[in-house]
Amino acid sequence: MRAVTSLPYEITESDHVRIPMSDGTVLSARIWRPVSSDTDPVPAILEYIPYRKRDLTAPRDSIHHPYLAGHGYACVRVDIRGTGESEGVLADEYLEREQLDAEEVLEWIAAQPWCTGDTGMMGISWGAFAALQVAARKPPSLRAIVISSFTDDRFADDMHYMGGCLLSDNVAESGTMFAYATLPPDPAVVGERWREMWLERLDNCSLWIENWLGHQRRDDYWRHASVSENYSDVQVPVLASSGWADGYSNAVIRLLAHLDVPRRGLIGPWSHKYPHLGEPGPAIGYLQEVVQWWDHWLRGEENGAMDGPMLRTWMQESVPPSTSYEDRPGRWVGEASWPSPHVKPQELPLARHRLARPGEDVDDEALTVSSPLSVGQFSGKWASYSAPPDLPYDQREEDGGSLVFDTDVLTERCEILGSPKVRLEVSADQPVAMIAARISDVAPDGRATRVTYGLLNLTHRDGHDEPAPMEPGERCPVEIELNAVAQAFPAGHRIRLSLSTSYWPLAWPPPTPVLLSVHTGQSALELPVRPVAEPDELPARPFGEPEGAPPMSVTALTPGEQRWTVSRDLVDYQSALDIVKDAGTVRYDDLDLEVTRDVRERYTWVADDFCSPVAEAVWDVTFARGDWVARSETRTRVSCTDIEFVIDAQLDGYDGARRIVSRNWHRRIPRDLV
Repeated sequence: MRAVTSLPYEITESDHVRIPMSDGTVLSARIWRPVSSDTDPVPAILEYIPYRKRDLTAPRDSIHHPYLAGHGYACVRVDIRGTGESEGVLADEYLEREQLDAEEVLEWIAAQPWCTGDTGMMGISWGAFAALQVAARKPPSLRAIVISSFTDDRFADDMHYMGGCLLSDNVAESGTMFAYATLPPDPAVVGERWREMWLERLDNCSLWIENWLGHQRRDDYWRHASVSENYSDVQVPVLASSGWADGYSNAVIRLLAHLDVPRRGLIGPWSHKYPHLGEPGPAIGYLQEVVQWWDHWLRGEENGAMDGPMLRTWMQESVPPSTSYEDRPGRWVGEASWPSPHVKPQELPLARHRLARPGEDVDDEALTVSSPLSVGQFSGKWASYSAPPDLPYDQREEDGGSLVFDTDVLTERCEILGSPKVRLEVSADQPVAMIAARISDVAPDGRATRVTYGLLNLTHRDGHDEPAPMEPGERCPVEIELNAVAQAFPAGHRIRLSLSTSYWPLAWPPPTPVLLSVHTGQSALELPVRPVAEPDELPARPFGEPEGAPPMSVTALTPGEQRWTVSRDLVDYQSALDIVKDAGTVRYDDLDLEVTRDVRERYTWVADDFCSPVAEAVWDVTFARGDWVARSETRTRVSCTDIEFVIDAQLDGYDGARRIVSRNWHRRIPRDLV
């Protein structure tokens, strides 16, 4: 990425600005703005997240907020209440109080003498959720939003559940927020109140995983802040982006299809990263696109921000299976509207262990599968962060425990763009069952690269609101929508559909092994085929080189470690996936602050005991400056029986060497057809 040192506006920075809320709580903001805004007000852009503006996200913030400020905007980075130097307690995600705070922050910003009264919101992940959710509340100053890696449906398409199946990321991310919600404020900013503020967080934090496991169907808990409940609530222009390697790969095209406002979509090959920091590459000059967007919608410039296709996406070329890629080969393609009239559904009937040709008659016969728990050990993460390498590996071992359907060898190139669907007629011998459906690109040498996948808890076959048990032995139709993707399959390769009845540790397995029958006569794979002859419809101006402001100075004091290990003991049949995300110790040089972070995740199971899976997440975070040392250690462990989930969690807070808080939780939550 190119560091830009000369920008149109000289900027000034305030690293701790107090913003009072109506209930007396004070939030902490960091603000970058043009010096000239003292006399010549500018529009303002809010990023609103819980990930600590002063230290943990500060290197990333230093790249894009000064860059945007240097182009004539006031950039306001606010820590959500209970995080960083903001007062209060962070009790859960996307609460009503959080959104009210955001509205009050926008009102405060719009009233500042350096602001024109026009605002925007931007962010990735939580910040994008916040921007989209707040936009639906119609705050009067908000004119447009820029969002990356988000969802519009908190139950059906988030880190918690997928197709009604419980995701292991539900545990991993609850561990993440357990840690972030219990970190101390910096005494260099809040003074002696730091201990009082920290103790309030430690003593009053809630167990988020208990909330998330307590709602195993799409109820009011998940409907709250799900924009999909009423897309018309969003009445401002939206620039939305994501990556095909990210868990949040679907919401961009849903927004394009359902919103009725000016909108643009951008999907690259990236994991859970901003596009200018995109991995796998190629990264793009995203901040230039963002500046153009703000210039148009916050300043009224006629600059071509709305020219070109509604959707620009990276059509990925075939690659061998790997858990990481530096770059994904491919090309940018564009679509003037979405859904695109260029994309045509092509239905491939399921025959005995093969995908038949479109329109081919196939026999109606029952094919059975009962997958071992080991299917899924090479599935990668639901949302890739590219550290450690976390993409799916060669699917051949996974396919050994699955029903597999291959096309004939392709005689010509095939490109797909959108969400494949699998329509099946199935029967099961248990009332609770799941299906994992995977599409792979199979090379001539047999290596299988997973292209996309989808999950369905069969008790959710008629919707997520009111699941119903399967009637053992009874045939019923189901549809599985796979994650959207843009992928080219070259001539000489085959397209493979794989179906399994487990996919651990990506998704929690059903309580008992299931024998599933797939009836071929009424089953098919539908591919969203984009004919190769279609024009790519790209704008005349290609993406620029990735650029941003120079990052802040950070020194690595001790090296970190990234590891992803799958193991199996053939004596007692214990298997495990161990993930190490050790960031080592870094010094934020301007703050004279040292931060040590070590994260461990562990997923275990025994043979084919479907009640043996255990998921654990452990965070150990230390802040140090001179004699001040504050440490938070959190542990989350989820296990199960055939009728309930069992949560065990611990929190320990240390002031120096002395433990000042120790809390333990033990919860049992009934399984609700999961």
